[in-house]
Amino acid sequence: MKIVILGAGRVGTSVAENLVSEHNDITVIDTDANRLAELQERLDLMRVVGNGTHITVLGEAGAADADMLIACATADETNLVACKIAKQVYNVPRCIARIRSREFIDRPELMGSDGFGVDHVISPERSVTDYLENLIEIPEALQVVEFAGGKVSAVTVRAVAGSPLVQHPIHSLKEHLPRADIRIISIFRQNRLIEPEGDTMILPGDEVLCLAATRHVRDMIRELRERDRKVRRVMIAGGGNIGLRLARQISAGYEVKVIEQNRRRCEYLASRLPSRTLVLNGDATDEHLLEEENVGEMDLFLSLTSDDEDNIMSALLAKRLGARRVIALIGRKTYAELMEGGRIDIAISPSETTIGELLRHVRRGDVVAVHRLRHGVTEALEAVAHGDAKSSRVIGRQVGDLALPEGAFIGAVVRHDEVLMAHHDTVIESGDHVIVFVAHQRLIAQVEKLFQVSVSFF
Repeated sequence: MKIVILGAGRVGTSVAENLVSEHNDITVIDTDANRLAELQERLDLMRVVGNGTHITVLGEAGAADADMLIACATADETNLVACKIAKQVYNVPRCIARIRSREFIDRPELMGSDGFGVDHVISPERSVTDYLENLIEIPEALQVVEFAGGKVSAVTVRAVAGSPLVQHPIHSLKEHLPRADIRIISIFRQNRLIEPEGDTMILPGDEVLCLAATRHVRDMIRELRERDRKVRRVMIAGGGNIGLRLARQISAGYEVKVIEQNRRRCEYLASRLPSRTLVLNGDATDEHLLEEENVGEMDLFLSLTSDDEDNIMSALLAKRLGARRVIALIGRKTYAELMEGGRIDIAISPSETTIGELLRHVRRGDVVAVHRLRHGVTEALEAVAHGDAKSSRVIGRQVGDLALPEGAFIGAVVRHDEVLMAHHDTVIESGDHVIVFVAHQRLIAQVEKLFQVSVSFF
């Protein structure tokens, strides 16, 4: 596939890294020549220095025969104009735009063929907020991703000594939870990925990736964490777009405090949030302020400012002062990897959270969800099986007979409202939502091809 990416920032770079590894023909546009040169040194791609809203620049990047434009420059206006030109002048089949402002996100009529020609809108703030909300609802998890409209969840949990399943083999899980069909997908132990078998022992400190019907997730967590402690009190440092959006979404079910340094922004937050949400004007890295506001009594502290260093510092302070669990938003992926698992419970990189939503629109076939799982070592796809036994390579066949590449396997099948953990004799039917785990990105194309319907179906 030939793809033009506008913007070589964190999101654009992350997209390029993922797509180049899958043997796509990638061209990146940016006004910063040095940034592009550094990117080209690391990745096999083409670069064009210039403004992506200029017709000639898009032409130089190969828009005339491109299959897709992914516009993820800093400014919404740049992305919208680039999509409009790509669609109207160069007839690019699919245009994806990263949009931050709710002014545009809340007006879908501006996006289609009669507007800016945007086929899909990606909102980093929305992606991160939804991700955080899942972590608040399942507070003992390190990562929570959903499939099939929330019917199935893949959850990563750090095992704690003394929990029922810790120091026991995986096959004993069925004895502990006989009514719950749960599958352990992988174990990350001391920076090493382990493919679990029935006699694999779960040890304290293991990061265990589990797949289960969402209604059984809390049962699974109790097997690894001793108890599932719910969140009641939340403190948010940073009242920007993400902080505001999250506070608004959770304010009905939790006691929420928001700390924002800018006084004028505080006034805006107070006007936009329910009266029961407390908005505080101050610096979240101020130890005295955190103590005065009883951060030690918080079930969850989230540091969501636009400054990585401030987020790290305030999260570390909150943890030291007694906050039970802390989450920090850290833009630099390397920083996030370094900080997570120590005093900071969860470090979230916005670009990594957004990449899954972008990849969903890049995948071939009817792929409705794509998630990058812990440490980026596994990718999970939710593909819908279409066709019949003649037109499809999966319909009417048992999972054990499918031509899946080595390193890929089916974790579960969702059929209507029924969740089926996949076994070798599970038969795929038309309309099934099939959840596939892939160990290496180079295998993605083979999995996508397996779920594509042949021409005879149409």
